[in-house]
Amino acid sequence: MSGKKPPPPVTATAPQTARLSRPCVMIIVVASVERFAYKGVASNLVTYLTEVVEMSTSAAAKSVSAWSGVTSMLPLLTAVLADSYWDRYSTITASSLLYVVGLIGLTLWALLHTRMTCSTLFFPLYLISIGQGGYNPSLQAFGADQLDIGDDDDGGDNGATPATEEQRSKVKSLFFQWWYFGICSGSLLGNTTMSYVQDTVGWGLGFAVPAAVMAVSVAAFFCCTPLYKQRQPRAVHRKPCRDSVLKALKSLLASVTGARKITLPSRDGDDDTDIVSELELQEKPLKLADQKQEAAMGEAAAPSVAKIIVRLLPIWTMLLMFAVIFQQPMTFFTKQGMLMDHRVGAVFVIPPAMLQSSITVSIILLMPLYDTVVVPLAGLVAGHGKGITVLQRIGVGMVLSIVAMAVAALVEARRLRAAASSSSGGRLSIFWLLPQYVLLGVSDVFTVVGMQEFFYTQVPSAMRTVGIALYLSVFGVGSFVGAFLITALEMATAGGGGGHDHGWFSDDPREARLDKYYWFLALLSCVSFVVFTHLCKYY
Repeated sequence: MSGKKPPPPVTATAPQTARLSRPCVMIIVVASVERFAYKGVASNLVTYLTEVVEMSTSAAAKSVSAWSGVTSMLPLLTAVLADSYWDRYSTITASSLLYVVGLIGLTLWALLHTRMTCSTLFFPLYLISIGQGGYNPSLQAFGADQLDIGDDDDGGDNGATPATEEQRSKVKSLFFQWWYFGICSGSLLGNTTMSYVQDTVGWGLGFAVPAAVMAVSVAAFFCCTPLYKQRQPRAVHRKPCRDSVLKALKSLLASVTGARKITLPSRDGDDDTDIVSELELQEKPLKLADQKQEAAMGEAAAPSVAKIIVRLLPIWTMLLMFAVIFQQPMTFFTKQGMLMDHRVGAVFVIPPAMLQSSITVSIILLMPLYDTVVVPLAGLVAGHGKGITVLQRIGVGMVLSIVAMAVAALVEARRLRAAASSSSGGRLSIFWLLPQYVLLGVSDVFTVVGMQEFFYTQVPSAMRTVGIALYLSVFGVGSFVGAFLITALEMATAGGGGGHDHGWFSDDPREARLDKYYWFLALLSCVSFVVFTHLCKYY
């Protein structure tokens, strides 16, 4: 009995001393290394496709958007498999190996590209997509499993001291913030170092380094296996998750057939028929009781995947335009930089893709200030100490992304005026792009972190991988929406100009009108934000 006395002081001080466990920190480091490898490939891929593979600007942008979309969409499939048939650790094991093989294949293609056809480049790229599709959501959910809290969904049976809802929320929020801080740190190194190596040394080495670093991080993850907690839902809990959609259909059919039994007429003079009818009516409540008990057990363990997705679908849909804007630094922002003066002095040349690092720098600088400055200020304005809600945080980031697109449109218009003016030399400095990059970085701190927490907390513990996959799939579908918008606008604007060289995405920098494209995205994002604010009332 004396051993139960210490918990009160621990519980009392938990809000001030919230911290992450060592396995949690280790997984965050592994995730940051994975971001280094991915950004080392993705951030400068549009340059590789246009300069080495010799694709057009619009074709390269659509290829990168489609590849990024598939990469972000695959987690929806792998997450259901991981939560239903496999476990998270096994999913991480298999997908990480595919990931490394894809990176090695991309390196070999870059070294042998003169002997390879263009179409074969996409085999290692999409192998990376398949590997990352299982790796990212499973790793993040597995990392959250290592939190030292008694989760309300699993009853605290992991050995941790039971925590209040406020303490759980604080630790989860801390995990997702440091998770994003870690992957942004990895992204920063990948953007800055790899883009410079690729543009100045060579693409073979530029792809070989991410492959080697990713292989080392996977090996480190496996070496720490004894430290991990396996909190994957038990096998008996996986079956309802796996069969949830089928059970919903069976329940619907059962209700229809049950209703028919009640309405069966009985003959007044036939005692046997009366007995049969009476037995049918007595049997139905018993069956319904069994079905209700089974459904209650299944719902406690893992509610219907379909119900979860449908309930979150409205918010998910309104975030698609943010995901479209999220893709611009890897595509048209980088192409913008290629058309500008990116020299510093007489010797050093800044790779255009390196400016993406300004996004991660702004995230890294703002993230530690969020809890100490932003939340108290928001609480002061709102009149309570809780700061802003998760949905409010997402909304603030959406507004900042709209402002970023407006700034990008103004800068592009200025670049076009400079290109048309012979007195300015025709090239604007690349540093004019910094405001739009920084604004997107600040918006990421609000929206991306808020999205991670929102989709993770809106699903039960048996479906946490599905929650992370829903968050990632926003960017996947957003990439496809972006590719569709490029295709549609290219056809509309080029047709109006009398040729394919006079559209908004023309390869001629004097004919391209990216500023109009940015204004178009800002307009669509405003519509999405207005609908988003209305939908927030129902959550």
